[in-house]
Amino acid sequence: MFSPVKALIFDMDGVLIDSEPLWRKAMIIGFNRVGMRFTEEDCRKTTGMRFREVVDIWLNYYKIENVDPIRLEKDVLDILIGLIETEGAAMPGALEVFHFAKKQKLKVGLATSSANRLVIAVLAKLGLQDSFDAVVSAELMVYGKPHPEVFLVCAHQLGVQPQECTVIEDSVNGVIAAKAAQMKVFAIPDGEHRYLKAFGAADYFCENMQEVLGQFKGMV
Repeated sequence: MFSPVKALIFDMDGVLIDSEPLWRKAMIIGFNRVGMRFTEEDCRKTTGMRFREVVDIWLNYYKIENVDPIRLEKDVLDILIGLIETEGAAMPGALEVFHFAKKQKLKVGLATSSANRLVIAVLAKLGLQDSFDAVVSAELMVYGKPHPEVFLVCAHQLGVQPQECTVIEDSVNGVIAAKAAQMKVFAIPDGEHRYLKAFGAADYFCENMQEVLGQFKGMV
């Protein structure tokens, strides 16, 4: 049964803000400080996961036992937030999509795997504090993406049914999570991931946010 679009939900990293290169830089600096031989390719293997899970995966992979994962997580996030404050910028077209949705009187949410303190820094950098109708982080949830919990909680906070939501995602985990929540999904993967077959689960496949805007205008 067709459900009208009543809400638009953004992922954050790589959708709202161009933070993926900054994530890679921060992870390489922070992880290599504790003895890893971390590379950009390693960074891409855990895209879309909660950072606490990422830290645990790589500490285990490199068999590093004398490092506090909580401290390492904090150190990398400190580096990243500094980079966001000095180099962070909205993804091209993201703010146009945001303001179009607002103009159409849609509910607008943010559903991210990133930590709350990073969310606060990003929204401050982009001047979007208090602009979203709901902001939800999976940081302290039982499950992160690809589990749908973060999207289901966001829909609940927006006061709409999941089937009435459209999501914009750039990661496979995010697309799977949104589809598991019974939401429509725009996928805008970066150039290195766009050929992954799992993105075929998305309802719409776009090159960039400008293309998302063009298609979304025909839906509302």
